[in-house]
Amino acid sequence: MSSDRPDVTAKPRAAEKILNAARDLFYREGIRAVGVDEIVETAGVTKPSLYRSFPSKDELAAAYLRDYEIGFWSRFETALARHPGDPRAGIVAYFSGVSQRQALTNYRGCALTNAAVEFPEPGSPARLVSEANKRALRARLELLAGDMGADDPALLADGLLMLFEGANASGQIFGVGGPVRSLAVVADRLIGASVRR
Repeated sequence: MSSDRPDVTAKPRAAEKILNAARDLFYREGIRAVGVDEIVETAGVTKPSLYRSFPSKDELAAAYLRDYEIGFWSRFETALARHPGDPRAGIVAYFSGVSQRQALTNYRGCALTNAAVEFPEPGSPARLVSEANKRALRARLELLAGDMGADDPALLADGLLMLFEGANASGQIFGVGGPVRSLAVVADRLIGASVRR
């Protein structure tokens, strides 16, 4: 008797093992600091398996960031969905979540931001994924700012994006007790000052 369901006892494929190992190593140590040898050793695969799955370490880094981005947008959209018809409350809820994530063990901020800093050269696969995410976030924030009735939606979006990026950097410097503890309040006040009464 055959079944259309996948075999849940099947071992992960090499590509999945490699991506899982890279995800942890890249986020914890930084993409450039991690060598291919460390990835294959952690994944328990061979170097040829890595290059069959990913043409280069750069492409593996881009795959890691695309995977990270799924979670990023999920958290963002979930916060908004909890407050239907109230983008202000949704954005404040998202920023509150960012503050809470700073308290997690080994939290190193936004992987997409970290990669953009690590790869300043235009055209690198990791940078392209990071830039596309930040541009999409800026555009999404601008639409939400317009929905809230901001006097200048682009200006409010820029301010919110800078708060987000600053939170990721300051969280790594100061930790939970630093400025990130005020992130949601500052975001709410910025929105309040930018929206028509």
